[in-house]
Amino acid sequence: MPGESNVMSSLWPSVPSGATDWLLELCGDGVTGFMPPAMPDAVWVLNAMYEHEQGPTDVSYHEYHRARLAEGSIRPPFAADLGLDAVGVATGGGLGRARHPGPGWRRLRWAELARRTGDPAVPDGLMPSYRCFPSARKEGSWPLGMMPPTEGSLDRETWNRLIAVLTRCSTAGPDTRCLAYYNPLMLPDIDFDNLHVRAGRLGDAAFLYDQFQAADYSPSNLWAEDRSWVLCTDYDLWATKVAGPPALIDALLNDSEIEAVRLPWAH
Repeated sequence: MPGESNVMSSLWPSVPSGATDWLLELCGDGVTGFMPPAMPDAVWVLNAMYEHEQGPTDVSYHEYHRARLAEGSIRPPFAADLGLDAVGVATGGGLGRARHPGPGWRRLRWAELARRTGDPAVPDGLMPSYRCFPSARKEGSWPLGMMPPTEGSLDRETWNRLIAVLTRCSTAGPDTRCLAYYNPLMLPDIDFDNLHVRAGRLGDAAFLYDQFQAADYSPSNLWAEDRSWVLCTDYDLWATKVAGPPALIDALLNDSEIEAVRLPWAH
């Protein structure tokens, strides 16, 4: 497959799409990711957001974008890098894989932003998404100096930490056999009849993030072959639902690096 390394094809070979049949029966449609119920427990792992050490400015991404357009220093396609939404607002958000932006930036916890703005981290009845933190934005656009979470993929640091916790909580540790599903919207050749599934070891999960260049996302679903746990990173959301045993869920809720929340309405 285009965008695939030899390492990826060796460690995570493709398997028949029928491997997702049990998820289809359990969850229903998986076009944006198979969203599992509690098995028997569940938690949401939130994607990272960042803030510049000098703090946010009064200028939004959209205002900055309009000013650069007016002076002719950028061309209109630059808007895609700022998350241009359906009504033409450069939101500052994005899609797919992300990582710490580098020196001068710090992780901004959802809980901290919630205290600052007075908005709940995730409003009742909603999922973690672009609809969160309306008070932090100006006419739908985030301030420069803040980087909101991206949609549809775990960021690199959260992915690595989540895999570490899964490894610690799985009976076979790094040798746990797993399967990974990428929804059709992620792939260059969209095929709803031949779902893309890979099989490998949990200890080799880093390669799913780093080596599979055909999809600029972490997997939509990753699950243990014995179905003891399953995670879902929905294409439209800012978080990953992890369903599994209470010990795993407690480990995620109490982890010092991962930010995880219970959502009773999406349990």
